[in-house]
Amino acid sequence: MGYVARCPSCGREYDDPLRFRCDCGSPLDIPVQPGEFRREGVVDTPSMWRYVNFFPYVEKRNIVSLGEGWTPLLRFESNAYVKMDFLNPTGSFKDRGASTIISAIRDRVTGFISEDSSGNAGASTAAYAARAGIKARIYVPANISGHKIDQIMAYGAELVRVEGSREEVSKEAMRPEQGKVYVGHAWHPVFRDGMRTLAYEIVEQLGWNPPDRIYVPVSSGTGLLGILEGLKHLGEPFPEVVACQTEVVSPLYHRFRGEPYAPPERLETIADALIVTKPPLLDIMVEKLREMRGSVEIVGEGEIADAFHELAGRGIFVEPTSAVSLACYRKQVEMGEVDRGDRAVLLLTGSGLKTKPSIIKRLLAGRN
Repeated sequence: MGYVARCPSCGREYDDPLRFRCDCGSPLDIPVQPGEFRREGVVDTPSMWRYVNFFPYVEKRNIVSLGEGWTPLLRFESNAYVKMDFLNPTGSFKDRGASTIISAIRDRVTGFISEDSSGNAGASTAAYAARAGIKARIYVPANISGHKIDQIMAYGAELVRVEGSREEVSKEAMRPEQGKVYVGHAWHPVFRDGMRTLAYEIVEQLGWNPPDRIYVPVSSGTGLLGILEGLKHLGEPFPEVVACQTEVVSPLYHRFRGEPYAPPERLETIADALIVTKPPLLDIMVEKLREMRGSVEIVGEGEIADAFHELAGRGIFVEPTSAVSLACYRKQVEMGEVDRGDRAVLLLTGSGLKTKPSIIKRLLAGRN
């Protein structure tokens, strides 16, 4: 199958795509060879599977697809583009990872798959499991509600509510059971690897001429790490990847800068998909960002709201989480950190139709 996952901590390698972490406890990584991407390997099909030849561990007969990927890259203003990844089948960029992991393991699942997510990853996993005819069990915090939970249940997945912290939810999803296969997006390297296709698409849609900067909203880090690996595979010149977080939840920003971080006791943010305060991939994110000469930015609630309204005012209705990329771009331009002549791509990750009604009402009530 051509599958190799490597532990970034101890170097141990594994050839089992069902394996999601090393014996030493570290998350695993699927390495790519820098600069080995070849344009002639691209298949003429309007989905992320145009890059199937760069995923040797996925057999073409096993591909589980809903038409994900090859989302529009829209010019937003003279030198800024928006990558419309909220137009994926379930309304989220996580469809790329879900399609990849389900395609890679579908022949190995005899029972059911498990994921811990109350948001976009849970909905994507449930959808692609349904497409493949695989049973799915999605573990969520006990007090969670909203459109994404409705979406998960609509796909026929079993919803398991877990009392306690977000870490407790993950532990329950990972807990060994007969027939269970864990595919959690925050841990599984194959899910993360599918996000590489974002980098390929952005560069190809720009005529194979990389932008100067790519702005990526970051929580668990799957999108960020996938884009970084995809750019590495494409080879230099590398755009500067800007990891975008909120002032409320900013563990990557503080770790990258070597500053202490203490999450608030109560998380209240309109960017409610960026609420992971202890991402298991945090150290890997820092390492990869530094390796690729990336950076990190944070913005406040007012800046996010302004960006949300700006996008909506241009006909683009996204989750406030997605607006964080535009907010960070605007902030850096205003501070003189970005040359106005630089080409920038802003990743829009989730549809506004999935946002909690209470958040939308708050945004509309506070509109300038």
